[in-house]
Amino acid sequence: MKAHLIAALILAAGTTGAAAHVTLETQQAAIGSTYKAVARVPHGCKGAATLKVRVKIPEGVIAVKPMPKPGWTLETLKGEYAKSYDYYGTPTSEGVKEVVWSGGKLLDEHYDEFAFRAYLTTDLKADTALYVPIVQECEGGAVERWIEIPAPGKTSDDYKFPAPSLKLIPKM
Repeated sequence: MKAHLIAALILAAGTTGAAAHVTLETQQAAIGSTYKAVARVPHGCKGAATLKVRVKIPEGVIAVKPMPKPGWTLETLKGEYAKSYDYYGTPTSEGVKEVVWSGGKLLDEHYDEFAFRAYLTTDLKADTALYVPIVQECEGGAVERWIEIPAPGKTSDDYKFPAPSLKLIPKM
């Protein structure tokens, strides 16, 4: 009986760290489809309020449309893709490469979500993970960079600041 209680406590302790990471609400999506990304920001930076959230859009993710947030300024940084992608029959070679929400204030004791929708091109590989690097900028110059992408043989659990990930599945 005590062994079961200890095992449950160890399991609970192991899952609290992941809850402190920036994550994506929906962690699986089909290539060749539109995906609504909701980045969940569970806290500030070591007690400081979050003032800016920057999302780097991975290659192969196109037609990005971010959702405005009341009280925050929304900015998109555009550029050329590494190649041209097919977007429902239209060749697309440039678009949003980064989304930035700033000017708001997310206190450390609060939680918030930052959303955008995008098309996951068929050039992406099914049964792989797509990583979405996110940087939090906070009061006092504090920064938390959720940008670590696992090396082969490692998982996000092996890193202190893992980039949120999305499992890509075949088109249905």
